[in-house]
Amino acid sequence: MLRAFVTAATVVLFFAALVWGDHVRNRQSFALGAGESAADLSDEGSLPDLSALVTAENTSWINSAPLSAASLRGKVVIVDFWTYSCINSLRNLPYLQAWAKKYRDAGLVVIGAHTPEFGFEKDLPNIERAVREYGVTYPVAIDSDYAIWKAFDNEYWPADYFIDGKGRIRYHHFGEGDYLESERVIQHLLAENGATGAPGGAVRNSEAGVEAPPSNDVESPETYVGYRRAENFASPEQRAQDSARSYSLPARLSLNQYGLSGDWDIGAESGVLVSAPGRIAFRFHSRDLHLVMGPARPGARVRYRITLDGKAPGEDRGIDAGTDGAGEVVEPRLYQLIRQRGRVEDRTLEIEFLDPGVAAYVFTFG
Repeated sequence: MLRAFVTAATVVLFFAALVWGDHVRNRQSFALGAGESAADLSDEGSLPDLSALVTAENTSWINSAPLSAASLRGKVVIVDFWTYSCINSLRNLPYLQAWAKKYRDAGLVVIGAHTPEFGFEKDLPNIERAVREYGVTYPVAIDSDYAIWKAFDNEYWPADYFIDGKGRIRYHHFGEGDYLESERVIQHLLAENGATGAPGGAVRNSEAGVEAPPSNDVESPETYVGYRRAENFASPEQRAQDSARSYSLPARLSLNQYGLSGDWDIGAESGVLVSAPGRIAFRFHSRDLHLVMGPARPGARVRYRITLDGKAPGEDRGIDAGTDGAGEVVEPRLYQLIRQRGRVEDRTLEIEFLDPGVAAYVFTFG
């Protein structure tokens, strides 16, 4: 599902209609039909002046000197709103990277506007590490104060805006999917801009890690641990807000319910394990299960071990767990814990933390 957002300085999030695929809540996007051309695309306004919006306070740009609306005139531009712990944003990256490379000589510029959801996503070292690790080579504007987000009147992660050579926004797409349609728009706008000899065909996502396309069998929604957006909490104890409490796992979890055991302090964004050991259990239905988490104290390391239906995951482990289920939280990011290799079924994940101080934010699926 796409993460929908209502913001002031405090960054308040809201849900729109849920569409399967983790961060994707949708709003209607214009789509080209058969036989339509770029002339049929709507005019949604002018490209804001990005260089004026990215200030010294929010750390400017990665992979580029500042880019302005004037310097981009004559180029076809995609502005992609993303945040590095969002699974839907991550699965969007391979297409953006491929388009940037494929159409660069024809006049396409891809710009990532990194706008955070969680507090740790505002820290420049975390963003720089994510840009390196996910192989993002196109320009990234750091939008930690939401200036670019507000200028576009945006509400979603990921959100892609397509700008023509005259600096006009001609198309947008919210959430994952419709990549062939988006590439057709790129080709139309490049042709309208006078590009000749631009490559044809369509790119494909061949990634195998967290950026791999989602499966077609997902019945579990994005689920937050922090109380601001928490749902489906099943521990028998009433959830406390901003104070430590001891919790226990329920005798049985229904599909898409989760519970805690141990001493946890549940805040607005995350639940923090106060003392070890502590556990989280989740009953889910999807190929992949991810958990966004990080050390509550910078530099700390938190060991964990996962089980799937009470056993070591074996070959059903994600990239952040061994076959025996062992792993370690060393930085705030999305951790892939499970990737089922066979038939997707209802399963129960349990993650036990062997050290205190983990902050658990949100479960996502694929």
